[in-house]
Order: sequence, then C-alpha cells, then structure tokens
Amino acid sequence: MTSAPAIGFEYRPSRLPGRALIVMCCLALLAVACCGLAPWQQALLALALVANASRVARKLAATPVTAAGWSADAGWTVHLSGQRDVAVVLASFRVLGPYVLLRLKAPARTVHVLFLAPDNSDADIRRRLRMRLATMASGEALPRW
Repeated sequence: MTSAPAIGFEYRPSRLPGRALIVMCCLALLAVACCGLAPWQQALLALALVANASRVARKLAATPVTAAGWSADAGWTVHLSGQRDVAVVLASFRVLGPYVLLRLKAPARTVHVLFLAPDNSDADIRRRLRMRLATMASGEALPRW
C-alpha cells in the first residue's frame, strides 16, 4: 500500500458561522423587544447582546492561520500570519456532512480550530481530508471531539 500524498490548503475563516451569529442575534433582539421588561431594561439588554455579538464576530474573523498542511507521514504544519510555520498535532476532528472541523494543538499550548466549509475550501480538499481522517480514525485512538 502506498502512502497517502500530502494535503495542503490555504485557510481563511468561513463566513457561515458569522452569518449564523447575525441570525441568532436578530432573533434574540426580537425576543428582547417582545418581552415584558421596561423599555430601559430592553435597551440595556439589546446593547449587551449587540456588544457581545460583535466581540464574538471579531474573534471568529481573527485567526492567525493562513495555511495548513498534512504531510504523508501524518505530521501537521500551520502557516501563521507572521510568516512562520509551526508544527502542530491533530488533537481532534469532527466531520459533519460537507464540513470538516479540525482542532490542532501547537507546542506552546495554543489551540487552532479550523472550520472547513464550502465557502472557504475546495470540495476536493475536504473530500481528501474526510477520507484520510476516516482511515486514520479507524486505526488510531484519536478523540473525535
């Protein structure tokens, strides 16, 4: 059996979690508007919702990872925005239909979570990752998140 080829891909954050956040924030604001609180309490709660949603949106968009690669010998490397490569270990993964969620741990106790979706990655890359993760998970005791 030949070894699997290396898989490398550029990474940018997906817009899907941000869009889901906007929808949930709008629903929460609607719920606040329909509740029986005093108007000043509704305004205060709405302000807290918007502030928290904007903080989460900034955190979702600010990832230092610009590229990732999985070599044939099962070693992971991420390229950070500071133009340096860091060797990481695949801590866990989850495959949800066409989506792939990877949790990579760096030696400096940093965790990088990569969410690969149709809007930020190629379908062939996700398919190859799903196949290789499935083969790896069947032979190795790796947590699946």
